[in-house]
Amino acid sequence: MKRALVDNNAAMIPPKTQSTRRSEGASVGVISKVLRILEALQTSSVGLSLKAICDETGINKSTAHRFLRHLERENYLLHTEDGTYLIGPRLTQMSACASMSATLQVVARPILADLWRTTQETVNLGVLDRGTVLYIDVMESLHDFRLVSRVGTRRSVQETALGKALTAFLPASEYERVLRGVVFQRVTATTITNMIQLRVELDKVRRQGYAVDNEEALLGCRCVSAPILNKDKVAVAALSISGPVTRVSPAQVPVLAGLLKTAADSVSTTMGFTSRASRKS
Repeated sequence: MKRALVDNNAAMIPPKTQSTRRSEGASVGVISKVLRILEALQTSSVGLSLKAICDETGINKSTAHRFLRHLERENYLLHTEDGTYLIGPRLTQMSACASMSATLQVVARPILADLWRTTQETVNLGVLDRGTVLYIDVMESLHDFRLVSRVGTRRSVQETALGKALTAFLPASEYERVLRGVVFQRVTATTITNMIQLRVELDKVRRQGYAVDNEEALLGCRCVSAPILNKDKVAVAALSISGPVTRVSPAQVPVLAGLLKTAADSVSTTMGFTSRASRKS
């Protein structure tokens, strides 16, 4: 009896017609194109023209223009006098409600886990916050002798590989602001203790694409770090591998740096920071 009732109720729901399926497919197509436009604008710090949006997304000009006009009317986008489109106030407010750090933690977790399994050393995820390095995720080595940081720990930028990687890849104005806030204090014999030395070190980090803490924060410990860059090549976070100098030897540094740079690129791609090839409509 119960089975018959279920079957009868199911029979009352009309099957989808071909026109209904076409309508649903068209709606999904519209949403996909709008999202492609927003993604293109979100990764541009100076905005994009109609032509640049079409080139980036592969959407034809008339379709893109129609979507842009609607998004502008709803205050999701701004249209400047020179014809450039920018992310508007409504989207900015929505974005402000989302936590970049929380998203980074979720996205980077499996990539951190791969590094942890491969190296068997402690791996860290850090961001620059109020001029200091803030550790937002840590996976500890299982070795009895290991280097450990706690989530929520803050450290000075000049004495950590994470801090150097984060600072070296900042825009010029923010870079200078962070450097002005550095307070030099000798922690070990190799700690950077003056601005000239720090600037030389950060130039080196930019050239090679990774940073090293060579017993500068703690005697007997070495750390290697690579930045997670957005589309403008600005560091939004950094990954690091840390361990005792007996295991993280100078010969191991380039190997670990290569693993970190690959991992950082993977996080960047997953976060949508990496430039994508144009997709056709």
